[in-house]
Amino acid sequence: QVQLVESGGGLVQTGGSLRLSCAASGTISSIITMAWYRQAPGKERELVAHITSAGSTNYADSVKGRITISRDNAKNTVYLQMNSLKPEDTAVYYCNTKVWETGSIFRNYWGQGTQVTVSS
Repeated sequence: QVQLVESGGGLVQTGGSLRLSCAASGTISSIITMAWYRQAPGKERELVAHITSAGSTNYADSVKGRITISRDNAKNTVYLQMNSLKPEDTAVYYCNTKVWETGSIFRNYWGQGTQVTVSS
């Protein structure tokens, strides 16, 4: 089993910044990818940003230039630095990781979600 612990959400004004963190722990042999998704009320969950074990990244068009994903492989932690936030960034943000667990078992895990609210 793998646990994901998210932190860093909150309320911020338009133009402000937040940094989300997600730490993975448990029976991890290796982490393949880590990502952040978000889900706004009445909308489907969407990918915000994704980073591979080698550090390759990709972003949703709506956040390019404002949001940066990074990871600390030694700490099994992924970060999401969000700048120039807009009201449309308001959502619950979910951490996601795909891992090889001990015993060569592939698993996909989700965090519990952290609320980000951007006031206008």
